[in-house]
Amino acid sequence: MMLKTITLIFIIFSFPIITISQQSFKSQQLNFDRVRVAYAEKEAGMKQLLNQQNIMPDSLEIFIRVIKNEKLLELWGKNINEREFQLITTYDFCAFSGVLGPKLKRGDRQIPEGFYQIDRFNPASKFYLSLGINYPNTLDLMSGSSDPGGDIFIHGGCETIGCIPITDDKIKELYIFAIEARNNGQKEISVHIFPARLTEKEMEYLQKSYQKNPELIEFWIGLQLGFQYFETQKTLP
Repeated sequence: MMLKTITLIFIIFSFPIITISQQSFKSQQLNFDRVRVAYAEKEAGMKQLLNQQNIMPDSLEIFIRVIKNEKLLELWGKNINEREFQLITTYDFCAFSGVLGPKLKRGDRQIPEGFYQIDRFNPASKFYLSLGINYPNTLDLMSGSSDPGGDIFIHGGCETIGCIPITDDKIKELYIFAIEARNNGQKEISVHIFPARLTEKEMEYLQKSYQKNPELIEFWIGLQLGFQYFETQKTLP
């Protein structure tokens, strides 16, 4: 039953709550000093990374994949009229909290696991710049916790109690990639967070290491469906 639920939730993504129009999004973001600094410092490098993959800035769409045990965030991109994503670059976590496994409640210091989307752009974050993740999603709300917590971000700095910090320098680049994609009309920027690269070999290791926690194994088997789909298709379901 739980596996069927996970599969269903994998297909149903929540809609982001951003209400700024496509035409004005970038210009409104540029009203903030930190965003202007980010473009001044990182725009040339961003365009160079895109050029290496033959992706045009004005047709960019992005996808973010997080691998927790590697403490790694992958940025994938493609042109709007293309099907398959290409790996653009990666960012190391600056700090890590919690253990492998989903976030279940407020204060557990866990980085969530599952299928999410960027739902907030914060150009005046306590951690320089930040991109909000729509945790808790529908499946998280079904976990039974009376207080699953919230406010999970990819952000600057080097502190975390469940967020993903990648330093002020790196968030500048990732943030303007996200602005460009949003400004191109990408209302749903997907963020998939996995405990590990859920290959068959890695799943065997996890099943052996966590055999006393069958519910966690079942949860990861559900996530594996999403991981394997993208690995083979290089596109989102």
